[in-house]
Formats: sequence, C-alpha cells, structure tokens
Amino acid sequence: MNALGTHILLELHDCDTGLLDDLDHLRSSLMQAAIDVGATIIDDVFHQFSPHGVTGVIAIAESHLCIHTWPEYGYAAVDVFTCGENFKPHKAVKQIVKSVRSNNYKVTEVERGILPALIQTSIR
Repeated sequence: MNALGTHILLELHDCDTGLLDDLDHLRSSLMQAAIDVGATIIDDVFHQFSPHGVTGVIAIAESHLCIHTWPEYGYAAVDVFTCGENFKPHKAVKQIVKSVRSNNYKVTEVERGILPALIQTSIR
C-alpha cells in the first residue's frame, strides 16, 4: 500500500425511500457493516431531519463510515474511509448497498495520504 488510507465515495440511487428515512435501520446497517469488516467502533451520531432524511457517522479506529439521505429523491451519499491494510472497505460498501436496496449505484475510490516516505519505504 502506497497510501495511508482508502476513501470510498458511494452514490446510491433508486433506493427504498422508507429505508432512507429510517434512522434505526441506517444506524444498524452501518454498525453491522463496520462489525462485519472488523472495524473498531468508537462512537456513532445519527440525526433524523424533518420532514425527512437522515445523517449519520460511525467513528471507527480505522477512520469512519457516514451517510446522508434524501428519501424524496431515493438517494443517499455514503463515505467509507479506512486506514490500514486489514480493513476491507468494499465489503462494507456491498452491505450498505444491499441494506438500502439501491438499484443504481456508483463507487469512486480515492487513495488518501500518499506520502513520499511511504513510496520510498515500499520500494525498499
């Protein structure tokens, strides 16, 4: 690995609108995704908007998982940012996609913290 972490940006379209407005479901889904990939959960904060929508973040020792939903559009934005090589963020992404029943999604992966020292160390 030539980077400190992997940041996955997940665009979820055509989701189940009821699930996108269900704070308990979303908290449970993201927590389970974190547990299933072996993350160390530190804390979580979720908020229900009025008239609809949820935002939430799960802080993990390896970084974070977060979601922001727009049920009126059937859309959610999700970040899965992880550090270290033992954490498999794509497994969390698959679980989150399934949990909101997204029929159309896009995954963008960004390497974060590409440092000269890491590049030199990995060459040796």
